[in-house]
Amino acid sequence: TSAYSSPAKSLGDPGITPLSPSHIVKDSDADDAVEQLFLVVVAIDFGTTSSGYAYSFTKEPECIHVMRRWEGGDPGVSNQKTPTTILLTPERKFHSFGYAARDFYHDLDPTESKHWLYFEKFKMKLHTTGNLTMETDLTAANGKKVKALEIFAYALQFFKEQALKELSDQGGSDFENTEVRWVITVPAIWKQPAKQFMRQAAYKAGMASPENPEQLIIALEPEAASIYCRKLRLHQMIDLSSRAPVNGYSPSDTIGTGFTQGKEHVRRNRQSRTFMVENVIGEIWSELEEGDRYIVVDSGGGTVDMTVHQIRLPEGHLKELYKATGGPYGSLGVDYEFEKLLCKIFGEDFIEQFKIKRPAAWVDLMIAFESRKRAAAPDRTNPLNITLPFSFIDYYKKFRGHSVEHALRKSNVDFVKWSSQGMLRMSPDAMNALFKPTIDQIVQHLSEVFDKPEVTNVKFLFLVGGFAESPLLQQAVQSAFGSRCRVIIPQDVGLTILKGAVLFGLDPAVIKVRRSPLTYGVGVLNRFVEGKHPPEKLLVKDGTRWCTDVFDKFISADQSVALGETVTRSYTPAKPSQLVIVINIYSSEQDSVSFITEPGVKKCGTLRLDLTGTDASVPNRREIKTLMQFGDTEIKAMAVDVATSKSVKVGIDFLNY
Repeated sequence: TSAYSSPAKSLGDPGITPLSPSHIVKDSDADDAVEQLFLVVVAIDFGTTSSGYAYSFTKEPECIHVMRRWEGGDPGVSNQKTPTTILLTPERKFHSFGYAARDFYHDLDPTESKHWLYFEKFKMKLHTTGNLTMETDLTAANGKKVKALEIFAYALQFFKEQALKELSDQGGSDFENTEVRWVITVPAIWKQPAKQFMRQAAYKAGMASPENPEQLIIALEPEAASIYCRKLRLHQMIDLSSRAPVNGYSPSDTIGTGFTQGKEHVRRNRQSRTFMVENVIGEIWSELEEGDRYIVVDSGGGTVDMTVHQIRLPEGHLKELYKATGGPYGSLGVDYEFEKLLCKIFGEDFIEQFKIKRPAAWVDLMIAFESRKRAAAPDRTNPLNITLPFSFIDYYKKFRGHSVEHALRKSNVDFVKWSSQGMLRMSPDAMNALFKPTIDQIVQHLSEVFDKPEVTNVKFLFLVGGFAESPLLQQAVQSAFGSRCRVIIPQDVGLTILKGAVLFGLDPAVIKVRRSPLTYGVGVLNRFVEGKHPPEKLLVKDGTRWCTDVFDKFISADQSVALGETVTRSYTPAKPSQLVIVINIYSSEQDSVSFITEPGVKKCGTLRLDLTGTDASVPNRREIKTLMQFGDTEIKAMAVDVATSKSVKVGIDFLNY
């Protein structure tokens, strides 16, 4: 592995010392043993449109290896990641993933392909399903339904096997799953059930288990990007504020020699697929001072989410200043607009039928659109041509009785013409119009975040994620916010999250303070106070007057929580013989909640204390002390029987309640 040198050296810098993992002060020594067991951290960036993995050995944390190039990549698309597509056989067994799944499905005869189950862009289902459970279904391209948990588990199992195989090939001996700490990335705006769903799918894929949960860490996408961005040096980014926007793929000469040399160096070292993460004495770091604030905007295929961080020196720990926000404003929005345009030209009834009857051709059409979508740029003057699959033209004629050309002439859509080579010819304005609704939503959302009092004096805005490669988005963000902060795009922008997730797996304690996205609490009985409590909440029991439905708040929305900080409550079983206590957890987006019956307060999960196996000969009134942690990427709980100091088995569940 001595094939690469630090990029800094090749740029004539003095040598840079490798990044040494910062020492984490632990609350308990129990964790220390666990940390040492993993030889390698493997991060999986499970994206809406594309996915990939990267890894780093715990002994040399400054080297991040990004997986092999995938077979069957598309022209004009960097194939360091593979499409998030999965194919099951007609018997519903796993067949293939990524380019392989797409190409195999595409080559099937239409009579056969309708029996195969092909899924794409299915990750969004976890964001859009309000009442997600282990039973939630996904719909394949042929309209058949399969349990979402199975699909996610198959996908994670695919990555697990790929990564273990690569590690074994590299090390020359079989690599065991137990030697790996897995990190899976999810959008920060995902609610707790979706995160728990991902964890369940990973358990099903055999990455970790309920008995050994620490082996899997859920990382939040913009946080991972943030961890990576603060380690960047300026030659690894494009600073939009000082130059004309440049598309991430083709750096033109305006970028300056440092950048080109950096690119050249990356190209030479592509064979080793290894990135040196340099020490934190890069130029950007020297510009970031104690207390500096920056925003990371992660714009992917499905969602856009953003986080606001503040640097705490000397260790460079990060503190979240405002709860993660965002929404479904990913680049898929552009695909939907294209679909709406096709419906306008050819009729919604035809497009619906075509998707069901010729699913593989529909996939083809969207791939053709994808490569043209990437060619859209603010200053483009020549039209963009999108090839229509033969079966589209053929099926349209059968369906309508007239030609595609006729439909285009008749449709009054000015900017889309038919070219004699069998293509849709779109003017640049037409293409830009498809981007506009999505980009407007991103800019609008960012403006709202910038207007929050917590978000003043932001120094940098890092634009990351696959959609950040779009020059249209780059220009829109630069023109809207360039006057307030410096807009910066890391060079390999689509891999930023992946690399940051590896760093997070090596040192999960780097983010010291987070903000709770919601208010959480439980319903309790309080002594009834005349004049304070509403009379309809009065409950008289054994002569005592109680007020019901009182919301006992654990934590407020947007409250700061430090890592490892706990919220403690004590619960007593109603009768001594009771073996299980189940407590309902409620959440709300409002900070001030008095009763669980208020509008906007929803039951969101349960806390289950299992008292079996604890000694029953203890005094009649048992007290179970429960500690909950809200400062991590997932909500965690532990409990202790106060009388015996024995730990009590506790489950906190946001999926099956």
